[in-house]
Amino acid sequence: MRPIAYTVGEPAGIGIDILLTLAKAEDLSGVCVLGDKDAILARAERLKLPFPKEIYIEHISVAKPEVCGAPARDNSQGVLNMLNVAIDGCVAGDFSAMVTGPLHKGIINEAGISFSGHTEYLAERTGAPLPVMLLATETLRVALVTTHIPLRDVADAISEGLVVDICAIIHRDLRAKYGLNSPRILVCGLNPHAGEGGHLGMEEIEVIEPALDTLRARGIDVVGPLPADTLFTPKYLERADVAVAMYHDQGLPVLKSHGFGRAANITLGLPIIRTSVDHGTAFDLAGTGNVDTGSLLTAINVARQMVEATKILG
Repeated sequence: MRPIAYTVGEPAGIGIDILLTLAKAEDLSGVCVLGDKDAILARAERLKLPFPKEIYIEHISVAKPEVCGAPARDNSQGVLNMLNVAIDGCVAGDFSAMVTGPLHKGIINEAGISFSGHTEYLAERTGAPLPVMLLATETLRVALVTTHIPLRDVADAISEGLVVDICAIIHRDLRAKYGLNSPRILVCGLNPHAGEGGHLGMEEIEVIEPALDTLRARGIDVVGPLPADTLFTPKYLERADVAVAMYHDQGLPVLKSHGFGRAANITLGLPIIRTSVDHGTAFDLAGTGNVDTGSLLTAINVARQMVEATKILG
């Protein structure tokens, strides 16, 4: 099996720590680590953790490899180089999937490199027109129509075409990368009570319902628009494969209350498989040994499952 690439991300954060700590308890053979070898070995020595021999490091240098807890702008290009090698390797077929450790957008931008995030960078480099953010625990998947935009801009950003495109990508990738033959997609309304028949907003009637009608005409199993406070209850979720939220804080607080630290961030709509941890760099924890590896384990396991499903569907 082709290896899964793991990019350690910002070297001053916990991307290296969680890898080393997880390797004590789990078999990470088949994972190729992309990062600065000096930084990884220095962190292993600091944490008094041996580096497992079954894990191969593909050395990608950073300017200041021994930083811990204090990010250096000079390392930004090296961090992006890790991503470039992983993305290009997945596209070329050298890697079966990529898992990303946390990086710090602010430091990269302070270095004079325009960078809005992993998802956007992956989409641009692979030529994907519309990436879709999906977060998943063992029992719940939540995808987003809009992501990191101000709340006052959400209603204007949601269009009939966007809802159709997002749900079509989710349907396609749950089939192609999860092996679900006929995924059932629950879709939130935008307004409280899903607009309550137009009394609390017209977006459901004018935008979301026509989009769902179009999807049903294509044979896609969509249900909604449903009030978010109803959709995220066991009665509905037990018969669903994914919930689609209209905006970031409509869906992700529910998911994180279900399994923060045990969730993976997955990018759909790409020609490659990409998963990620669901947390940030945690500079204050770097080098302390006090880290939770649950999200990295989930991200690696989800990537493995998606690779297997892709092979079976072939």
